[in-house]
Order: sequence, then C-alpha cells, then structure tokens
Amino acid sequence: MRSKTVTEPDDNEDTHERVHRVIPNEEFRAMADEIASMVGAAVIERRGAGFDWTTKSSTTDVVTEIDTWAEDEIVRRILEKRPNDGLVGEEGASTPGTTGVVWVIDPIDGTTNFLYDIPGYSVSIGVQIEGTTVAGAVFDPVRSELFSAAATNGATRNGQHITASTATELSTALIATGFSYHAEMRRKQSVILGTILPAVRDIRRMGGAALDLCAVACGRADAYYERGLSPWDSAAGALIATEAGAIVDDRELTWASAPGLADAFHSLLERAQA
Repeated sequence: MRSKTVTEPDDNEDTHERVHRVIPNEEFRAMADEIASMVGAAVIERRGAGFDWTTKSSTTDVVTEIDTWAEDEIVRRILEKRPNDGLVGEEGASTPGTTGVVWVIDPIDGTTNFLYDIPGYSVSIGVQIEGTTVAGAVFDPVRSELFSAAATNGATRNGQHITASTATELSTALIATGFSYHAEMRRKQSVILGTILPAVRDIRRMGGAALDLCAVACGRADAYYERGLSPWDSAAGALIATEAGAIVDDRELTWASAPGLADAFHSLLERAQA
C-alpha cells in the first residue's frame, strides 16, 4: 500500500505565505493508539458499575450507554487535537471535516460480548485519507492488548511486531467468522458454513470483527471472513492484518488470510457462495 500523507497549515503561518507541515501516518497511529487505550480502559472500568442497554436494527443488535459514552469521549479527544477532521462512528458521529482526514470509530466492537461479560470486544479507531486507511488501533481491554498499524510501517501488538501465520494447508487452518443480526441472513450463513466447515480444521465465532482481523494479523487465526460489515467494523483491523502480511479484501465480503492460504481460501469462499 502506498503511504498517504496530509498537509495542514502551521500554527504560526504567515498571513502572506502559507507554510504547511506533512502529517505522517505514524503521528495518526500514535494518536489512535493513545485514544483507543485510554477509552478502552475506561470502558471496562465503567462496565463494573452497571449500565443500561437497548437494541437498534433488530432484537439481537445491542447498544449500551457505555457505547454511546465511549464514542462521545473518542470524538472529544480527537477534536481537541484535530478540530477540522471528519468523523464517522457506529453510534451516530458524523462530521465531514475540511482536512481530508476521516476518523472511523467503533467505540465497542463486539457489544454483545460486552453485554454478557464475554472477552472479545474492543475499541477500534481507523484513520482514513481520501478513503484509504493510513493508521489504526484496536484495543482489547480484557487482555490489555493494543493492536496497531500505520500504512507501510508494519503492525504491532503492545509494541511488538506481529505477522500472519505461515499456514499453507486449508484442511488444518483455523477460520474465524461472524454472523448477521438478522434471521434471514443467518439462515444463509448457516448454509455457507456447511460448505466451509468440512474443508478446514475448525471455525471460531469470537464476536468482534476488529479482533477477528487482529487474530489473523498475529496468527491466532489463519483466516477470517464475514459479509456485511460497516466501515467502523473493519477499517482499523483490515489495515493491521494487511500490515502484518495477511492478504485482505475489505469489500462487501470482508476476508483476510495468511498469505500461504489465500488462493485456496478465496476459492473455498467462492464455492460456498459466501
């Protein structure tokens, strides 16, 4: 992926001569890391105090008051430092901005896990320039793990370099996936699973797309697929997996694979009509 940068006016610019500084991807990465970690730590602390929740698109699509608080807090922290950037968040944040930079926010990815106190939820923050993700952070507050990447600069977990698995045999590959909130789509996904499951070692449904992609990035899963994700589900995780050496396709069907499995896995997805 080619590195992208954005320029912005220097705070001390002369009124007759605009002086611009280049904002490197690593600067966006550091900011996403800090905000995701701080808000993620607060999310798990607030959970212990109890919370209210409701549903959104279906009776199984949950949102809690902590999701809303977390998104508001992430937005506040971003705008403190970069007031002219754009924002898009799962819980309603929407600001076009004027810099060409858009922060893509999932305040709690895996809210059902969060509701039931099951590990596998995270805070996910991606940074996009002209629609391309250039930096991202995914923080798992249960494991205290921060996954992070900047375009062309690699991916890390708690500061240590990570790479996708060296798996080459589909029959012994561990595959992660996720399911829709809607009953009819789940029915179709169960049929697809019937084709995929016999062809691989096993399936894991862990409950959060961002951490599923990070699992591929660090070799905890050999591949992952899911249809119908929103930009905030995958923006950061897809970059992290890519920078860890995985093959990633983040379109209508999002999938990521260890490089040695990619062709066979993609063929399996096509056969299954995933």
